[in-house]
Amino acid sequence: MVSKYPRHIFFPRSVLPPSWIKEVQAAFATVKSKIDTEQAGLQMESNEVLEQLRPELEKIGFEVEKGKTKTQKILRPVLFGEMGEVGVSYDIDAYHSKNHIVLEVEAVRTIRGNALYKALVEMSLMVDARYAAIAVPLRYQYKSGTEHPYQNALRIVDAIYTSGRLRLPFDGFLLVGY
Repeated sequence: MVSKYPRHIFFPRSVLPPSWIKEVQAAFATVKSKIDTEQAGLQMESNEVLEQLRPELEKIGFEVEKGKTKTQKILRPVLFGEMGEVGVSYDIDAYHSKNHIVLEVEAVRTIRGNALYKALVEMSLMVDARYAAIAVPLRYQYKSGTEHPYQNALRIVDAIYTSGRLRLPFDGFLLVGY
């Protein structure tokens, strides 16, 4: 039986999802009790979620950000300058060098703070990013009410892939709802 956690979908939907997705799903499922946003009262920042995921992601070959200092971040090049030096780079939460997967874990800013759009653009510009994955909460409780970032992100990514007007430069894109 296929686990229903985390929720996830691969784009384009007309392509068989690659086998590495099962490993990513298993990493999230292993720490479900610590990160499942559908549990009453569980509200975490993205860095807290990444901290819980780090050991599992590292087991499957990801290099994972360890903190917010320059030496703890994972920088992926975008542009090179003179002498082959990196001219522009962006930091990413995790990178899998064998499968060329860039992974971002988002939380409260996913939709309201436009973090999804920012991540999509930055990931699209990174060198050696064949696949992109963004993990977002299934549910987030604000003082003003409850939102469902995964459903909102799903609508956005589905519109991008279905309309065909904006082409992302990936062999595939994975959206994960934790």
